[in-house]
Amino acid sequence: MRVEDIMRKNVVSIQPATTIGESLLLLRANRIRHLPVIENDMLVGIVSDRDLRDALPSRLLTHDDDDTVLHKPVADIMQKQVITAHPLDFIEDAALQIYEHKIGSLPIVEGSRLVGIVTESDMFSSLIELFGVNKPSSHIEVEVEDRVGMLAEVSQVFREAQVNVTSVIVFPGKNPGKKNLVFRVQTIDPRVVTQLLLQRGFDVIGPTDGGVLL
Repeated sequence: MRVEDIMRKNVVSIQPATTIGESLLLLRANRIRHLPVIENDMLVGIVSDRDLRDALPSRLLTHDDDDTVLHKPVADIMQKQVITAHPLDFIEDAALQIYEHKIGSLPIVEGSRLVGIVTESDMFSSLIELFGVNKPSSHIEVEVEDRVGMLAEVSQVFREAQVNVTSVIVFPGKNPGKKNLVFRVQTIDPRVVTQLLLQRGFDVIGPTDGGVLL
């Protein structure tokens, strides 16, 4: 899946001259947390709700010029080094960007032109859909030897049981030389599959009691 499949195309943006007060109102009115800053159709910065909150005076300490902060331009506080992604990037690469840089959103650009935005919430929702956990299904985990062809061998058992697999995750097992295969399957009763896997000599980590995830 590509970033263009999940990005929001109707992006609420501001200009460098937009005031901090106006930006706050836009965030609250649109229930968003990030505002890309555009100048001459080019992305030049980004402002988050945290940036705006940090710029506001403390409620506990008042000063005569507190109100002037709301009239200052966001150019004074915006993040100028913006981490971005391209519409044709894979979503897992975009997710890695968000994870590594500890940011809440990725403006999506073509050249320097803003064409969309992806938030960490968008990414999380998309990964949930990719893993198939948003639909009635069951979780089956199998520990196998870390060698070529093991995924195909286990998948053959699902074919024999006539159970459709909606997603597969592979990760290193706890034991040396092992890998764990986590299947999400379109059945609410995985007992037939788990029993068949056990009969074929596979080590089923779970469930072994027909556990169901809805």
